[in-house]
Amino acid sequence: MKEETIKRAARILLGGNLIIAGISHLTVARKAFRAQVPDWVPLPVDDTVVYSGVAEIVLGSALVFASEKHRETVGKVAATFFTAVFPGNISQYVHQRSAFGLDTDRKRLIRLFFQPVLVAWALKSTT
Repeated sequence: MKEETIKRAARILLGGNLIIAGISHLTVARKAFRAQVPDWVPLPVDDTVVYSGVAEIVLGSALVFASEKHRETVGKVAATFFTAVFPGNISQYVHQRSAFGLDTDRKRLIRLFFQPVLVAWALKSTT
């Protein structure tokens, strides 16, 4: 399989998952996403969940539909977003908040190691 085909599939898969996650922020998983909002965020928790959901839908759509000219920039923006929301994953771990099946410290800790994978995925699939 050609490298470009693999990158395209990876980019579309990541974008599609972001779109689904964003929609779930606004609908069925809204309460669960509240568990990831750090206490220090100066916005109401529900507003933060909504705004991050909209951002995920936009980023996911951009990953799927961006022209070749803009893909690398979109990948960098997505990687920055994954980095920016990482404190939420840390907060969920530190405050022992269960959500998304992450109901033990071990599961929440393992989840932390997946965030760098998302950053690398966004960058690698768009360059």
